Amino acid sequence: MTGTNIEIEAERSMSWLDALILGIVEGITEFLPVSSTGHLDLTNAVLQLDGRAVDAYAIVIQFGAILAVVALYKQRAYEILQGFLGKLRPTEHLLGKNEQGFHLGMKLGVAFIPIGIAGLTLADFIGENLRNPVPVSVALILGGIVMIGVEQFVVKPRARRNGGFRGGSLKEVDDMTYFDAIFIGVAQCFALWPGTSRAMATIVGAQLRGFSSVGAAEVSFLLALPTITAAAGYEMVMAREALLEELGWGIVIFGNLVAFGVAYLAVKWFINIVTRYGMTPFGIYRIFLGGVFLWLGLRGALTFVE
Repeated sequence: MTGTNIEIEAERSMSWLDALILGIVEGITEFLPVSSTGHLDLTNAVLQLDGRAVDAYAIVIQFGAILAVVALYKQRAYEILQGFLGKLRPTEHLLGKNEQGFHLGMKLGVAFIPIGIAGLTLADFIGENLRNPVPVSVALILGGIVMIGVEQFVVKPRARRNGGFRGGSLKEVDDMTYFDAIFIGVAQCFALWPGTSRAMATIVGAQLRGFSSVGAAEVSFLLALPTITAAAGYEMVMAREALLEELGWGIVIFGNLVAFGVAYLAVKWFINIVTRYGMTPFGIYRIFLGGVFLWLGLRGALTFVE
């Protein structure tokens, strides 16, 4: 790098230290409404990392992050598993029936459909037009403004009437309807714009449907199960040769372990912050970060290399 220019001048191999740093960034940002894509793009630029394997690595280590959600919400995952196995083998099975778990799993599946279709349809357009600093910066700033607006003018007045972020008649995960699932799933499609954040889009979508801030966060975590698993699995298949040849499974496994541990702590911390302060602090952070990105991008001092 020269001067203040944050850009990749020469491709280099990913080291174990790089893998550690990216795993930490992924673990911290994946489930927070701050855009893991934006943070990983910036981190890759600073570390001077580029290439197909590097891009794939950033997606594949999401497996580790998603396993953290399974560990933290193992009862929910168990209920969903019970529900589906009960439907497949209604008379004899090991886990027993769970109608509530079955319908929760079905609602998560319904919520995944819009982004599954939109992602396959818009992938090339997004890669060619939106994966650079200015669009990412704009998405961060606009997302922050939306989060603060929804928190201040929708969620807080409703919470005051219903006993706080957790209490009263605000919706929680078990109250989700199929229409809620469709609405939140459509909202999740906005996350295809890099910098928007899947967590932000789904949390705001849930809040607009009457969920408490904590309930909205938990819906977002659970919806990550099919969404991130599908994205990471697809990337694992498509980039398998690049991952093996350029990185090796050792670094990939290591990155997933790091992402798992950090995400486990980040989710617990996030729920604590949301319970006490809501989403506004994360909206302020997004606006600040987006402003920095935008300033660097407009000066030509920040480049995301394809």
